[in-house]
This record gives sequence, C-alpha cells and structure tokens, in this order.
Amino acid sequence: MAILHSLFPSSPNTKIIKDVAKDLIGGALVIYPTDTVYALGCLSSNHKALSKLAKLKEVKVEQAPFSFLFSDLSELSGYVQHFDSATFRLLKRTLPGPYTYIMSGSKKLPKPFDKRKSIGIRISDDPILKVLLPLLPAPLITTSLHDKDKIIDYTTDPDVIFEEWGDIVDIMIETGAGGNLPSTVIDLTQGDPILIRKGKGLVDFI
Repeated sequence: MAILHSLFPSSPNTKIIKDVAKDLIGGALVIYPTDTVYALGCLSSNHKALSKLAKLKEVKVEQAPFSFLFSDLSELSGYVQHFDSATFRLLKRTLPGPYTYIMSGSKKLPKPFDKRKSIGIRISDDPILKVLLPLLPAPLITTSLHDKDKIIDYTTDPDVIFEEWGDIVDIMIETGAGGNLPSTVIDLTQGDPILIRKGKGLVDFI
C-alpha cells in the first residue's frame, strides 16, 4: 500500500517533501497535485521507475506521450533545441502555469528519450512542486491521472484516487480536491504557436 502524505499548500512540510524527493531518486512512482489535475510521475533519470510507469500506461518508454516537469526555465537547455526570443517571451509570460508546450527535443536528450524529435514540457505553479522539484537531480516524467470512468475525465477527490491507486504506486501527496481541467497544450515546433488542446490555460495570445 502506498504511503499517503496530506500537505497544506500554504505551508508545505519540507521534511516530508525531502523524504519524497529521496524516494523518487530511489525509483518511486508518485501521485502528486499540479496546478491543473492530479498527476502520476517518476524521476526521468531512473530507468527502472520509467519502465514501471510505461508498463502501467501500456506503452513503450521511447514512444510514451509523457511530459517533462521542470522547476524553472533554466533547466530547459539540456532538453530542447535553442529557441528564439519570441518563444522565450511566451514561455516567460505563461510559465509557471497550466500549459504543456511541445518543443523540438535537444540532440543530447538523455536515454531512453534520445530518439525523440520533440518533447512536452511543463513548469507547474503548484506550491508543493515548487519545493519538490529543485531537490531532484533531473526533471520528473509526468502524466495526468485519468479517471477509470469513461464519462469523467479526471478524478478530483484524493480519497477516490488513493483507493484506486494505493496498491499500484509507492507514494501519494494530496492537498485536497484537484482540478478537472488539464493543461492547455501548445505546439511550438513549427515556429508560430499552434493550439493542440484547450485546457485551463488561456489562449488569448494565439
């Protein structure tokens, strides 16, 4: 059974978050809140954890539609190709925030992602992640936690999430009811921004 941590976003327990960071480094699968919906992830540099996550999603790691979750823009340089000043201004304006950007991948992406031509990147405005991510040696691989119900896209009740996933993952961080709108997905690989999915993030700049 997974370890459940209940945290207050206004005053996160740093000791618990440090313990979660150590567990992620050791290969844990973790459910955590974001500024959109609850998500499932693991450390991107832990190949054993990546294999477990891919198996859960029934995909191959190399082809899985996972996104990278970064702590800030300065971490992008090793993962995406150089981008122009207009793209930088867009990212600076909207991140941290409820957006996933599809960007051209660096030619030096770490394995097993080194064959990818593009990757999804997220920088969340969630207060727990703002404490957790800087403690990690690599970004998280993240995927939204979909509800098993075909009518409901995302489970907002953490008790229900824990009941469904407690025997599958290693750790869950809950901070109360989650959102039910995913991130807005925007493709930046073609130059001008292209809207792929309208979610929580506004798109008045497209």
